[in-house]
Amino acid sequence: MSERGEGASQGSERSDASHPAQHTAREARLTDARALRAYAHPTRMRLVGLLRAQGPRTATQAADLINESVASCSYHLRMLAKYGLVETAAGGRGREKPWRATARLTQWPTHSPEPDVAEAAETVELAAVERYSELLSAAIETRRTLPQDWQEAGGISDVLLYLTAGELSAIQQQIDALLRPFEARETRPDSRPPGARLVQVIRAGFPCRR
Repeated sequence: MSERGEGASQGSERSDASHPAQHTAREARLTDARALRAYAHPTRMRLVGLLRAQGPRTATQAADLINESVASCSYHLRMLAKYGLVETAAGGRGREKPWRATARLTQWPTHSPEPDVAEAAETVELAAVERYSELLSAAIETRRTLPQDWQEAGGISDVLLYLTAGELSAIQQQIDALLRPFEARETRPDSRPPGARLVQVIRAGFPCRR
C-alpha cells in the first residue's frame, strides 16, 4: 500500500496550534476504483491536506487558503465526503459549516488484480508525485528565508541499493516505525518541544528501470 499524509498542502498555509487537526482514524484506505479516481483530483488532494494540517475549516476559509472559489471548494468537499475522506464538524450551516479530515493518512494499493483498481491507483500515485514535486520546489525556493539550523536540517537525497522485495518492505516499515512516535504531537500541542514546527517527510522506494 502507498500512503499520503499531505501534512502541508501549500507554502502559504500554516498549522494553527489553537485549532489542532482532528481525525477519527489514522488511515483512510481507498480500494474502490471510483473513490481512487475521485481522490486523484489535485484540488481535492490539497483540501484534504489543508484539513489535516490545520484542522476543521469551512469551504469559505479553505477557498481563501488554496486560492480556489468557494463554490469549487464546496463541491470538492462534498465529493470527498462521499468517499469518506472528510466529514462535517460541529457548528455552522451551508457553506459556513466546517469540514474535517477523517484520517491523517490516505492509503491506496500499489498492486491489484483488478485492472480498473490498478489503473485508478496509478492515477492517484501520479497525482501525488506531481504534488510532491510542487511542494519540494516551493521548499527549495524559500529555504533561504529560514534560520540556518532549519536550512541545514532539511534537504533531499537518494541512494542506490541492491535489495530484495522483502528487504525494501522492511525498510519502509522501519521508517514508519521511526516516524510514528512523533505523530501524537499533531493533536497535542503541549507535547511539542520549543522550536518545533510542522515538517513534511516525503519518502519513496522503488526498483530502478534497467
